[in-house]
Amino acid sequence: MVAAIRPSVQRGDNAPPAPPRLGRALGPIPGADDNSHLWAEQFGIGPPLVLCHGGPGLWDYLDPVARLHDSTRTTRWDQRGCERSQRRGPYSVARFVADLDAVRDHLAGPRMALMGHSWSAHLALRYTIEHPERVSHLIYVSGTGIDPERGRHPHYKRNLRPRLGQHLDRWEALSARTRTPTEEREWAVLQWSADFADHGSALQHAERMATPWLGINHDCNQAINAEVRQELGHNDLATRCRALELPVLIIDGTEDIRPRWAVDSLHQALANNQRISLAGSGHLPCVLHRVEANRYAG
Repeated sequence: MVAAIRPSVQRGDNAPPAPPRLGRALGPIPGADDNSHLWAEQFGIGPPLVLCHGGPGLWDYLDPVARLHDSTRTTRWDQRGCERSQRRGPYSVARFVADLDAVRDHLAGPRMALMGHSWSAHLALRYTIEHPERVSHLIYVSGTGIDPERGRHPHYKRNLRPRLGQHLDRWEALSARTRTPTEEREWAVLQWSADFADHGSALQHAERMATPWLGINHDCNQAINAEVRQELGHNDLATRCRALELPVLIIDGTEDIRPRWAVDSLHQALANNQRISLAGSGHLPCVLHRVEANRYAG
């Protein structure tokens, strides 16, 4: 579903079989500064890779990605306030960075490859800036960039409506009122369907994301989004990015309704990065091909 780095390993007739992909539920993990419990699950054997889901205020949906890696020890987790992890605030970017470090310490060891999708592309970048010695490689998927002067949100809202097509009226009606739990799920599925480029299968993909339905933490979403907007306006992230020497892979879908030019300044600031735009993919790019896993997830 979301971009995955697949190993470029050749397996001949006499090569040993790949290790089984067996998942282990590993929660609860004590959070960084208040012993909040964080849910996590781990797959596979090999160098550690930690996946960070988008939102904020959602739960992990990267299980298909975790199961695609043939030779990594892949960890996925629910961020603070995201259902299977405790709903304990207050919610802040610094606390999420500290929680991610707790996940690394408990499950990945001293150094990890790190992948963040959507809002968590920013979280993963912030973590890498603060702890570059603890990250071997950063994979930045469908992030929102670091440029406060080129606001993406009006463009996202403008692009969302035509992508919703025949479902626009229903989405607007649900958006305008206090929703029941059933309506909340319906509203989310409709909105998430715009993140997929294939109109014929968009609702089906969005339904999968919403199953099981664990509920959106709107308090978390509003608090983190407000802080990120303020942070982009006051912190010189470009300067801090220029100091990073580790390899970074930026992945975009060409059909993402969030404008991809918002990430241009990040691409220009990073000294050691590769950017891949996947034609025909939306906000959740399809499985990535022809990328060297030893560089980005090894």
